[in-house]
Parts: sequence; C-alpha cells; structure tokens
Amino acid sequence: MMLVRTSDDRDRLRRCIDLVMEEFRAARPGADLMVQQLAHMMLIHALRLYLSAPAGDHTGWFAALADPRLSGALTAMHADPARAWTVRDLAALTGMSRTVFAARFRARTGETPIAYLTRWRMMLAAERLRTGDDTLSRIAGALGYDSQPAFNTAFKRVMGMPPRRYARSVPV
Repeated sequence: MMLVRTSDDRDRLRRCIDLVMEEFRAARPGADLMVQQLAHMMLIHALRLYLSAPAGDHTGWFAALADPRLSGALTAMHADPARAWTVRDLAALTGMSRTVFAARFRARTGETPIAYLTRWRMMLAAERLRTGDDTLSRIAGALGYDSQPAFNTAFKRVMGMPPRRYARSVPV
C-alpha cells in the first residue's frame, strides 16, 4: 500500500487509471497491450513516489534503494554479482566506515550486506535454472563461486533445496 500525498501525484495516477478504464471499456484492438503499458507507467510512477519519500523506518530493498548512500552499493552488487564483494569494498563505495555501512544496510534491508548478496546470487541462479540450459558449474562460476560444491551449499541454504532438485521441480 502506498499513500499518495500531493494532489499533483494523485492527478497523474488518476489520469493513468482513467486511461486504463477507458481501454477496458472500449475493448479496441490493442487494448490489452495498452493496459499493460499503462500499468507499467503507473508502477514506475508509484515507485518514483516511494523512492522520493523519506525512508522513515521502512525496511527492504526499496528502502535501501531510496537511501542515497546505500543505493550505490546495491547498484554495484546488482551490476557485478560475481565479484568477491566484501563489506569493506561496499562501505568504500558509500563513503562510510564498515561498521556504519553494515549497520545502516541491515537497518534498511533487514539483512547483512553479504547475506543480501548471497540471496541475490541465488535468485539469479534460480532464474538461470528455470530458463536456461547452463551447467551448474557454469552458473556457479558466473555468480562468483570457485567451486560447484560451494555453490550447491549456498543454494541449498538460501533456497531450501539443492540446485538440481530445484531445477527438476520447476514446471516446464
């Protein structure tokens, strides 16, 4: 749920909602695509509103992304998940000490920077297991693991099952 505070923001969202409703009612050719695109516009606008608001006591990825000092570390981890990131490296990107960075990151995301990075890597691995035909060894290497057993252990810890079983459990 998101609270829209200004009338300008409400007006923008209202115009998008009106366009969506018009597309639904008219049922013209291409209406489904128009509704989809308008929904994307509304989502982007809502995210911009959320990110521009003071973070307060919110936690999660968006709260960290809205934090100007933490967003650089998140962007770096997402851009290069295979890198052997350390808390020191990430803190240096933000201009904070390791201790301050780690505490602020945990306060905003609810997890440590390295736990977040590991979970991000496993989400990427899960996507590759669902959609690709890469070997486990190739996926492990692409995500910064020196060995397949190390990758398997991390995947099982985060995802609750070994990668091979996960890949077999995904419906085709």
